[in-house]
Amino acid sequence: MAKKSAKKVATKKPVAKKTPAKKTAAKKTAAKRTPNAAFMKPLTSSPALAAVIGDKPMPRTEVTKRLWDYIKKNKLQDPKNKRMINADEKLGAVFGTKKPVSMFDMTKLVGKHLK
Repeated sequence: MAKKSAKKVATKKPVAKKTPAKKTAAKKTAAKRTPNAAFMKPLTSSPALAAVIGDKPMPRTEVTKRLWDYIKKNKLQDPKNKRMINADEKLGAVFGTKKPVSMFDMTKLVGKHLK
C-alpha cells in the first residue's frame, strides 16, 4: 500500500511594519507654500456682484469668502441639503435664472461677473 504524504500548510506570520523616523517637522519648514498669483490678483466685480460683496477690487478668494458670509448671514442655504443655495433677489441677479444653485456651480457663475 502506498502511504499518502501529508503536506504541511504554511501559515503566514504577521510582519511588523517598520515606522519611519519622525522627520516631518523638518519637511514642513522646508516646503512652504506660496499663494498662486492668479488667485491673489485683485479683480473688479460687475454691478450685480458689487451689490452683494462690495465694489472694491479684491482677489477671487476674498470674493468667495464674502459670498459665503452673505449666504450664511441671510440663511440662504437649503436646510435639508446644505450644498444647495436658494438665492434671494440680490444673489439671484448674480446667479441668473438658475434656482437653486449648487455650491460647486456658484464659483463658475460668479466668475462671469469678475474682470
